[in-house]
Amino acid sequence: MVQKILSLAEVETIARAAHAGQTDKAGRPYAEHLAAVAEGVRARGGSDEQIAAGWLHDSVEDEALPREWLEAAPLPQPVKDMVLALTKREGEKLEDYTRRILATPGALLVKEADLAHNADPARLAVLDEATRTRLTAKYAKVRGLLGLRGSAPE
Repeated sequence: MVQKILSLAEVETIARAAHAGQTDKAGRPYAEHLAAVAEGVRARGGSDEQIAAGWLHDSVEDEALPREWLEAAPLPQPVKDMVLALTKREGEKLEDYTRRILATPGALLVKEADLAHNADPARLAVLDEATRTRLTAKYAKVRGLLGLRGSAPE
């Protein structure tokens, strides 16, 4: 029997449930970040597959969902490919990570939306100065490696 592909609403529900109880560096519910990335992808003209990847972009990296779940999930292969491309691996060089994103169709737009939300000045403002400075430099370096110019906050 062929499984029905998950709808965007189902992907959102799964992502919210997987990250339930998690918070971001500012102490906000992590699902707010996922929603902002998915909306950022949509606002940038992303496809439904890219929006689904936006909802799931941190799920494997944060161990909210196991890689095996992703591999078996009734999702289009491009969604799985984007999520795995966006999953930073332990000890991986930033250059290798960004090369993988650039080599995976659709992943750059999702990462752009992720970086835009991560670098949102209002979001960074609640962090201590050292963390804010470190993250601002990190996000700028990633943007540069990906060929994205400017900070493009949401």
